Amino acid sequence: MELDQLTDCYKAMADKTRLNILALLRHEELCVCELVEILKMTQPSISQHLRKLKQAKLVKERRNSQWIFYSIDGEIYPFIKANLEALPDMSEKIEQLKASGGKVCC
Repeated sequence: MELDQLTDCYKAMADKTRLNILALLRHEELCVCELVEILKMTQPSISQHLRKLKQAKLVKERRNSQWIFYSIDGEIYPFIKANLEALPDMSEKIEQLKASGGKVCC
């Protein structure tokens, strides 16, 4: 990993919201609307955070029709694995979203 990419990764992870997003994506891929619902933030704000995570190559996207799903980039995962394992378990929040009616948009 290049020094510039390493710097970008650490900068992207230096934000509590982005760490929460990574903690959620550690469990499963999610779309922006699901992250909005779980984190109780606006869509533009979530999109900005995802953009920074994507630029740092920490997350990747998959398009399915009009929806874009985000997940942790498998190539970078070994590098950030220890950091992700130190994050709180967010799976309960995902389960709460599903219990409240499932996927919000997809």
